[in-house]
Amino acid sequence: MTIMNVYEQSNLNVIILAAGKGTRMYSSLPKVLHEIAGRPMVSHVVATARELGASDICVVYGHGGQKVPELLDGEHISFARQEPQLGTGHAVQCAVPQVSRNGRTLILYGDVPLIGKNTLQRLLSAASPFGLLTVRLQNPRGYGRIVRDHQGRVFKIVEEKDSNPAEKAITEVNTGVMVLPTEKLSEWLGRLQNNNTQGEYYLTDVVAMAVNEGMGIATVQPEHEWEVLGVNNRAQLAELERIHQNHLASELMHAGVTLADPNRFDLRGSLRCGRDVFIDVNCLFEGDVFLGDEVRIGANCVIRNAVIDQNTVIEPFSHIDGARIASSCKIGPYARIRPSTILGEKAHVGNFVEIKNAEIGEGSKANHLSYIGDATIGSGVNIGAGTITCNYDGAKKHRTVIEDGAFIGSDTQLVAPVTIGRNATIGAGSTITRNAPEGGLTLSRSKQVHIEYWKRPRKE
Repeated sequence: MTIMNVYEQSNLNVIILAAGKGTRMYSSLPKVLHEIAGRPMVSHVVATARELGASDICVVYGHGGQKVPELLDGEHISFARQEPQLGTGHAVQCAVPQVSRNGRTLILYGDVPLIGKNTLQRLLSAASPFGLLTVRLQNPRGYGRIVRDHQGRVFKIVEEKDSNPAEKAITEVNTGVMVLPTEKLSEWLGRLQNNNTQGEYYLTDVVAMAVNEGMGIATVQPEHEWEVLGVNNRAQLAELERIHQNHLASELMHAGVTLADPNRFDLRGSLRCGRDVFIDVNCLFEGDVFLGDEVRIGANCVIRNAVIDQNTVIEPFSHIDGARIASSCKIGPYARIRPSTILGEKAHVGNFVEIKNAEIGEGSKANHLSYIGDATIGSGVNIGAGTITCNYDGAKKHRTVIEDGAFIGSDTQLVAPVTIGRNATIGAGSTITRNAPEGGLTLSRSKQVHIEYWKRPRKE
């Protein structure tokens, strides 16, 4: 068995450097907690480490006190505080005691959130136990340069501030991402010196140490250049957000989803789609969302943690949160469907209708200007414009039941708890405080009168 095979089958530790303050973010929040696609940057990196099957994950934090550990609490990872902050080599020194001494250690960065699993797997499978992720840039300013010998082998990394003019001209740069044997890493870290212009302990110095001991350095290029882009300010954060969203949009389109404009699409969670789904511009998806075959989502919708079955149409400017919507429904425009709502097949919810914690039966309709909260509505029910369920008495919520085939006239208030019987009709403008029997007409209005000498109040 080769040395490389031994390492491929051994433990993988991941150390994530996340101690930076992010001065140019101008924020009290640690830099790595700023969000990409609705999640802190460091959470993206932790998730990628998990996908690689890491046995130990340690996050190095510093600025922001306990905010980073508090956010990642429950992720079954360890933490190391770097205080004071004396460079990347010092940061890794702080973390090494927290991980297994067996196998190899992969170094990642909490402010480089888009690093991909496929790229890292290629790095882990490189031809040497020591793998280095490098990239060639047209403008390498600010990056450490990869210096190779006459045979093309890596023999050191030079930070830009310590480089000479010839080294500054090199376009292959260090991304900071590397994987190397943990035992050797621990040994080399103990030999780091800070005799450089920054007075810091550079992790990159371990490259020269490995070369001096005869260990070859394998290099791998990322699958996409943007995977290794970091964030130092809010402009770069916005740039990575759009890169990430375009990548997600591309994956959806290759899977058969039609996006009216992939540059005006945002996903902050997971989106699963059936065949022939259409999504118009400026739609936002959050949490876990499923769209069945031939679902159409109109412009400017926000959909969160929802299941929407086949052939359903969501008209523009609708908000759906925590709902399950059956097939062939029509929602909106300007509808709001709130958590714990279930819509049956062919239900209609129209403009400026709000539904919360309600079950709407097959073929039932609430097409205009209504509020339906804490209700159970049967099939074939018609809810007239301006109807509301009065579900809250100031202390408790109560439920309204409307049975199959009922017709609720416009501008009706149903004061819960109340039941409207099967095929009952409620006259427009009624306030219903008692159960309405099935099959008949129930109404509640005061007698219409005309007051002949009444005068409208006038302003002084």
